[in-house]
Formats: sequence, structure tokens, C-alpha cells
Amino acid sequence: MNLAFRAFAGVLFMLPSAGRVSAEVLTLTAVDNVKIYADYYGDADKTKPIILLFHQASSNAGEYATIAPRLNALGFTALALDQRSGGAGWGRGNRTAKAFRGNVGFEQALPDMEAALDWAKADGRSKVIVWGSSYSASLVFLLAAKHPEIAGVLAFSPGEYFSARNIVRNAAAKVSAPIFISTASDAGEIAEAKAIIDAAPARVRVQHRPKTGTHGSSSLRADSNPYGASENWLAVEAFLAKLK
Repeated sequence: MNLAFRAFAGVLFMLPSAGRVSAEVLTLTAVDNVKIYADYYGDADKTKPIILLFHQASSNAGEYATIAPRLNALGFTALALDQRSGGAGWGRGNRTAKAFRGNVGFEQALPDMEAALDWAKADGRSKVIVWGSSYSASLVFLLAAKHPEIAGVLAFSPGEYFSARNIVRNAAAKVSAPIFISTASDAGEIAEAKAIIDAAPARVRVQHRPKTGTHGSSSLRADSNPYGASENWLAVEAFLAKLK
């Protein structure tokens, strides 16, 4: 299935969740002066590790509206971005993407992710972890390869989604931070994820093969993956416990 359609299909029919935790809206500026909108979850304690949350294709920060509060409960703060490559879903629009006409390529979102990392460092955050979904799960490897100070990488359904051959695998080969990868319950996704994580020299490498998984971070949402979200959270929590 086409990546963009697969991501869109996972977002289109989601309804806003009841009891959603409110977030503080931040605006960041990318290196090319694009205004990036983001939702901050958590308190002002900068000693807590912060997780930068990046969404999948045709999506937005709302992908993490039920995930980020759980990360808060685990002792992390979180910043969920609206990347310029995205769209409407999860009961809301993409505030950053609204400024662009037509489709924006996946790789064009990398400066947005860089802006989030720059913000976290400038704000004095003690430890920064990056988390990607689908296309952004691939981009987090490019980000971590360039920034060895990143303390951990979580990638949900990464793949070689870009025009350059093996660009994600080659980036993974430069990542020594702990890595967690999960996928849908799909042989093709699992194999592609294995090729990426096997290329990494990181001492801590976890490839979670879910019994019931969906594409991207939606695998952790009960409204998207009612039969597998709980099991998948157990794997994520075990990994994150090593990064606190």
C-alpha cells in the first residue's frame, strides 16, 4: 500500500478522544524562517527528559494527543510538532502545513525537526529523546546521525521512503544512541525495520514485533489499535525506563 495512503487511512476515521489533556501551544522558527507550531505537554521541570514527537504523513500533532499525557505520567515532558509535511486528522488540522500549497515532500520536514531539537537545547533540557512515526520515523535517524547528543531514538514504522537509496540505513549506521523500533504486524514493515536497526552500532537496539500493530505511532492508540495498544505500550515503557 502507498505510504501516504496508508498513513491517511489510519488518521481519517479517528475521532477526538474524550478527556484529552490540554497542551501549551508553542511556535518555533525553522532555519528557512518557516513558523512551526507545536504542542507542549508537561510541567516546567527541565531536569526531566523531553521527548520530541513527530507525526506521520497526512497527520499532525494530534496523533500524540493521547500518547503524550501517558509519557508525562512516566516522568517525561513532550513536544509534539505540526510538521510542514502533514495534513488534517485526529479531529484537527495541521497549523504549520496550512501555510503551504500542494504537497510538501517528506524530507522537507527535517528543518522542522531540527528546530524542535534546537528549542529543547536552548531551553536547557537535560536529556532529549526523538520519536518518529512513518516518514518521520525515518527522518529521526538522519537527525540522530547529525546530533550525537540525542539520548534515544524511537521509530514507529521506519522505511526507505525517500529518493536517495538506503539513506535511512546509512544514517542508522552513525547512530550510537539507544534505539527502539516498532512496526505494524506486517512482514514487509518488519523486514525493512530490521535492515535499518541492524545497520546501527548502538549497544541498545530493540526491535519490537507486535502481535497486533498498526502503521506508525497510532499503534499505541486504543482508538486506532484496540487489540494491540496495551501490549505495545509495555514494550515502549520498558525501553523508556532505561533512558530516565
